[in-house]
Amino acid sequence: MQRRSNFAYFILASVVAAGLMPLTVDAAPQAQIAFTSERDGNREIYVMDADGGNQRRLTNSRLVDWDPSWSPGGRHIAFAGNGRPGDWGIRGGDLEIYVIDADGTNPRKFTNNLRQDTDPAWAPDGKRIAYTSTIDRNREVYVMDVDGRRDPRRLTNSGHVHIHNWNPSWSPGSGRIAFTSNRDGNLEIYVMDTGGGNQRRLTNSGHVHIHNSKPSWSPDGRRIAFASSRDGNMRIYVMNTDGGQQRNCTKDMHGDDPSWSPDGKRIVFVSERDGNKEIYTINADGRRDPQRLTDSPQADTDPAWFNPAFAVAPAGRQVTMWGWLKQLSR
Repeated sequence: MQRRSNFAYFILASVVAAGLMPLTVDAAPQAQIAFTSERDGNREIYVMDADGGNQRRLTNSRLVDWDPSWSPGGRHIAFAGNGRPGDWGIRGGDLEIYVIDADGTNPRKFTNNLRQDTDPAWAPDGKRIAYTSTIDRNREVYVMDVDGRRDPRRLTNSGHVHIHNWNPSWSPGSGRIAFTSNRDGNLEIYVMDTGGGNQRRLTNSGHVHIHNSKPSWSPDGRRIAFASSRDGNMRIYVMNTDGGQQRNCTKDMHGDDPSWSPDGKRIVFVSERDGNKEIYTINADGRRDPQRLTDSPQADTDPAWFNPAFAVAPAGRQVTMWGWLKQLSR
């Protein structure tokens, strides 16, 4: 009887899986970490496998490209840049948000306001990109629709030329955005709803010379990694999403630009521990020595780990088929 019941479950699961197959996103690309490098004389977007192998350049601009962000399905990468071949009237200070296909082809410009648009962060639903813009003089966090049907919406409003908000990072459920702000005199991590409401501070260094920045939400939505200078040099910290239990992951090692692995067990980041900015990974609990992924004579920065857990079906729902099958087999 038990064998027949298990066989029936298998048949049911197979039928459901076949029915949902057209809704699932493409498999994760082999390139799992996008990053910025100056190894070819100019800042460009590169990709590599999770172990540091197969490093290759995606962009080839006459100016600079940096700060990549994966789309949820892994098909596209958003980044900040100040000029693509064929653009006219580009000045050195005009930074825009661009998107390319994951193989480096089909570049297109998503902003065009002759200001500084940086820090792109793709929403887990794949429909929006949060970014930082100086279109209103000071740096504020905006969000735009990927399809361009609505004008960008400003989420923060500092109201003062010396107060800035930047580094947006979406929660996995697309309900909140963490960001950096100096509104209280020093750099701290804040969080807000995706409409800009309910803004509240998560870190409180209490000193103008201590910086907390670069928040990155964990795949399970329970933790936020960030960079902090509270111990002297910048290091990688992890805290709960309410700001509690802040703990140092890199101990005495310099660290910046954190990004989580898809399983939430590791964090990729930038360090100068070997005399040059290179990309490393470390366990999120800090218990193992860091592993270096790049070894370039020029700076490698801005790592972004592709997270297939953020991939969604066309209807906007996260694909949870595997978890459902595991429950069914119990």
